[in-house]
Amino acid sequence: MVRIVGIAGSLRKDSYSHQALKLAAQRVEALGAEVEILDLREMQLPFCNGEDEYPDYPDVKRMQDAVKAADGLILVTPEYHGSVSGVLKNALDLMSFEHLSGKVSGLISVLGGQSNSNALNDLRVILRWVHGWCIPEQVAIPQAWKAFNPEGKLLDEKLCQRLDKLAQSLVDNTRKLRGVS
Repeated sequence: MVRIVGIAGSLRKDSYSHQALKLAAQRVEALGAEVEILDLREMQLPFCNGEDEYPDYPDVKRMQDAVKAADGLILVTPEYHGSVSGVLKNALDLMSFEHLSGKVSGLISVLGGQSNSNALNDLRVILRWVHGWCIPEQVAIPQAWKAFNPEGKLLDEKLCQRLDKLAQSLVDNTRKLRGVS
């Protein structure tokens, strides 16, 4: 079975990034994959200082172990100042090639303004650097403040279809690249 870990790079209580991650996870699970969401809002992670271990922060090991055991990732970031959130970048920095190499990733960004690919492109560079695989499909959700209904569903049918394609591609490509059924 395909095992996916989802991480949203936002600490906000009512985060649109977490809403997008929840929707993507539901779609991936509907395709037969197992999804574990690591909620950075509930984890105690230090700023990365380049150490190999963080014994005073058991959540670092928990995150590393979960990602290492996974076949793929769903990474969602709000776009802050044209790039990846510091929260998500720090979480990725706390991991190494040992945890991230060979993982297949689906990427989603959530923006307050108009859609662009800055944060998504930056995530691709980060993952390529640690020998991860990013699927070609990606989703940028513009004007997030009006993209979701009160129940957390996307209002734009085209965005829903793009999320469906991302989920399908993530599961299919993870099966192919990781050799899992």
